[in-house]
Amino acid sequence: MFLFKAKDILTAFETHAPDLVKQVTKAIKTSKDDRGFYRLEAEEWASVENISIDYAIMEKAQNLSVVHLTCGWADIGSWDAIWRESPKDNEGLTMSGATTSISCNNTLLRSDSEGLEVVGIGLNNIIAVAMTDAVLVADISRAQDVQKAVDALKAKNAAQASAFLKDHRPWGWFERLVIGDCFQVKRIHVKPKAALSLQSHLHRAEHWIIVKGTAEVSVDETVQQLHENHSIFIPVGAKHRIKNLTKDPMVLIEVQTGRYLSEDEFMRYEDIYSRG
Repeated sequence: MFLFKAKDILTAFETHAPDLVKQVTKAIKTSKDDRGFYRLEAEEWASVENISIDYAIMEKAQNLSVVHLTCGWADIGSWDAIWRESPKDNEGLTMSGATTSISCNNTLLRSDSEGLEVVGIGLNNIIAVAMTDAVLVADISRAQDVQKAVDALKAKNAAQASAFLKDHRPWGWFERLVIGDCFQVKRIHVKPKAALSLQSHLHRAEHWIIVKGTAEVSVDETVQQLHENHSIFIPVGAKHRIKNLTKDPMVLIEVQTGRYLSEDEFMRYEDIYSRG
């Protein structure tokens, strides 16, 4: 573990990695305050060298001291480390979330997806982790090769390698539930007193279903309140917005239909968070 004063590590970066400091500084100076978000300038940040503090600083600095520490601390940086540090039964089995084991030994079973049951039968020295968009099954001795799997997914342009199904925004967050050919289903969580931007879409229509709370919905010139179990259709090209005027969170299901469903497919007209 590295301990240092902020001014000392900044001096070390300026001494041993001046180009990296220059890139990061430019990304910060050109960043934008987006209410609850601090957005670094994308192009400048993308140009920053991908290097760890070990290589950039620690292998070059001359003012280092090493102290032996015994405190039960472990570097949980891999799935085998999670298995090793987690409570186990007499057979070396660790289970988390919705999981079922039949005759499994020295195995990690984990479900991070609501409603998805992971069942292991006769497994030995296996890691089985299920998430909403991907499932990992690996021999415990190969846990360090997860990065190879990520690289392989990136090579085939798999979304799981670079994008999360849950996306946060100043007004709340949304989660992609189903993605299909020309349709997409989302769960959208809107914070109290928050509002999405006034926008329109050129290539998709949307159907909103309120499942929790009360929403104020505007579609072109029509403004109305929708309560739980109410729904509304937003046709292609219509200006629309949804607001949560209450003190409680509001949740809706959004069904998108169209041939282009990317997040960049919209025209924004107004926004209380000053986004462009």
